[in-house]
Amino acid sequence: MATITKKEIVERITEKTKLKRHDVKRVCQELLDQVIVELRRGNRLEFRDFGVFEVRERAARVAQNPKTMQKVEVPAKRAVRFKVGRLMRDSVEMGVPSLRIAGTGPTVQEIKPRQAPAVTGAR
Repeated sequence: MATITKKEIVERITEKTKLKRHDVKRVCQELLDQVIVELRRGNRLEFRDFGVFEVRERAARVAQNPKTMQKVEVPAKRAVRFKVGRLMRDSVEMGVPSLRIAGTGPTVQEIKPRQAPAVTGAR
């Protein structure tokens, strides 16, 4: 398993879109900064088919140090939670190498969409 850095992601986007690396880097960083700003405000961020970021309050609790068995007070805190979206979950589970979201990029192997209910009658 490899670790992929923001720099590598920027390089991939630069190659795929033919945009300037500097511009791609600025946009990527601004996106990440805005995610942090909104989470700090307590807002929920939903990226359809990708996932949802939200802040959850964790209650204060008493934990135990496993070495000393001493009780330790753990204060309440806010934690970021990420809930994976359908397309990402399906892609990871099925081992699909890549997928296309919102019609961007070249045609690649895609996840089968959900079946829409049949609509009867004329418009």
